[in-house]
Amino acid sequence: MWQFLFLIMFVNLHAKETIFYDTFRGEIISQETLKQHIKANTTFFCTIEIEPCNPNEGRRLDGSCNNLQQPSRGAGRSPFKRVLPAHYGKGFEPRPAQSGDPLPLTRRVRTTLLPSGIRPDQTFTQLATHFFVFIASDVVNVQDTINYILWKPYCCLPKGKSDPMCTPISVPNDDPVHRFSDIRCLNLTRPITYQSSGCLMNGTIPERINAATPLFDLSILYGNTKKSVLEKARLFSGGLLKYELEDNRVWPPKAHTMPNLCLLNEAPHETRCHNTAEDGINTLFGINIVSIWFWRNHNRIASQLAAINPCWDDEKLFYTARDINIATYVQIFYYEFLPILLGWDNLKNDFVLASHPGFRDIYNSNVVPQISLEFPYILRWAHLMQEGRLKMYDQSGHYLKQIPIVNLTLRTGYLAIDDNIDHMTQGSFRQASGKVDYVIDPDMADVVLGRHQRASDVATSDLTKGRYFGFPSYIKYREYCSGYRENLNSFEDLDDLIDADKLELLKDIYNDVNDIELMAGVWVEKPVRGGYAPPTFYCLVVDQLIRSVVSDRHWYERPNRPNAFTPRQLHEIRKATISQLLCDVGDKVTQIQRHGFIRSGPTNQMVMCKDIVKMDLTAWRDTRCGN
Repeated sequence: MWQFLFLIMFVNLHAKETIFYDTFRGEIISQETLKQHIKANTTFFCTIEIEPCNPNEGRRLDGSCNNLQQPSRGAGRSPFKRVLPAHYGKGFEPRPAQSGDPLPLTRRVRTTLLPSGIRPDQTFTQLATHFFVFIASDVVNVQDTINYILWKPYCCLPKGKSDPMCTPISVPNDDPVHRFSDIRCLNLTRPITYQSSGCLMNGTIPERINAATPLFDLSILYGNTKKSVLEKARLFSGGLLKYELEDNRVWPPKAHTMPNLCLLNEAPHETRCHNTAEDGINTLFGINIVSIWFWRNHNRIASQLAAINPCWDDEKLFYTARDINIATYVQIFYYEFLPILLGWDNLKNDFVLASHPGFRDIYNSNVVPQISLEFPYILRWAHLMQEGRLKMYDQSGHYLKQIPIVNLTLRTGYLAIDDNIDHMTQGSFRQASGKVDYVIDPDMADVVLGRHQRASDVATSDLTKGRYFGFPSYIKYREYCSGYRENLNSFEDLDDLIDADKLELLKDIYNDVNDIELMAGVWVEKPVRGGYAPPTFYCLVVDQLIRSVVSDRHWYERPNRPNAFTPRQLHEIRKATISQLLCDVGDKVTQIQRHGFIRSGPTNQMVMCKDIVKMDLTAWRDTRCGN
């Protein structure tokens, strides 16, 4: 009886203030449907509560009301958009080969196409790989990984055979590595979907749930619900995020209990674990350290704004600092990081980048904010760039020590001991990334999750996930990317995209050119002209980059968005670089190369931080403050 009374009180309390939407369909739901979700305990994934939209307000904390016609799109749990329709087999199992037989074992595909080895790059630094994983975490949550690390680590055990969420990866007996061990299975689970969460009926096309906002808005930092920001993130003083000082370093607030957050912290010395709006900060090292930098950057901006404008209250300081911090991040992503990888001229010609430093406005309210399912998946190609060992240096660039990056997952405490974060920050812009080629680091190929699991293979997991996401064949994406101008009926028709030796390998494992899987094809493509990434990677990433600009009503380059920057303010945002960020908030960074994503050398020499161009926050001076 009391449960029914609580349900009625809950609905009545919120009915006058907010509107409930179906997260998948984006439609307003009835009070009766809401009651059913509450009773079934499915409200978190299946519904979203949104306050009425105000067209004159700025970017909301939860991402809602970005599109005024469809207020729930842009908020957390907005469904993915598919670039191409799903292609599954019977019962929504992975699609079969053209012959009707199962596709080859994913581990065999990976070991055939991608040998393992250590090959330092001569162009990119470790900063590039850290930034890659941070970008992905900003628009996609990591629940699938947490699922098979923490919640269901047993899929290779007898217990896993009775769990429908388990999809263990078979290791062939003649595996080049595990033929010498007893490992014949790698743990993996199915993606969490609207169906498995009770939002959609079984028997419909499985669609993966994404708890993050589908916007480049630093939701990994600020959270994606108003409640999470209010309870965990904001200090409510001076526009600041909560923080702690420890050993003269600024950290996000510390969690007093650490169940599942920092599982591999080594007691008693490693005690730090972030208690932030998004627990995903504590997961992978790249996410962790870049989050710390942008966390500190928010407070740096807020403190300077408070000094410039003493009449501003906490609310004004917080939201302005957040707006500048997001714009700084996106400016670095679009105008510094991507042009190195994909080619400046390519991106300018495809209208990803503005052709001039001023404003641009290509907003289209008919395009709703969504992330394509292909976008975060194809970003996994960057696993080939990941160097397995993180090297640490002192301020003078002297090598000190190294640690496998696979040992730092869910281990925030390591950063806070022995000055490790200082040395790792130095290593981020001094050490080379893995070479952009067709070789994967041994730790990424056979370890990946450190002590969480006995063995894993990140590239094999990526390929397997693609099957359970229902992606069509690589050939279908090539047709899409060419505007359906390509006629691809045989392996030989791919010789413009793939070298002859790689085509031979594809023939060894796939019987038909239409069997080639999306990630497998991308692994072996030649780089795009003027860049380093494969053409199909370029195509699917650019598809999303344009959609993000067109669909985001609060895009920082728009001149007529609510709380838009002035021309002078946008001019200052244009100065943002990763090197400037590290000079401002990196631990003991006093000198750095001007282009931090690129290795230092004759054309990119180390300079003192005072010689790095800085943003001038006096562009935000408010004359009403009387100073």
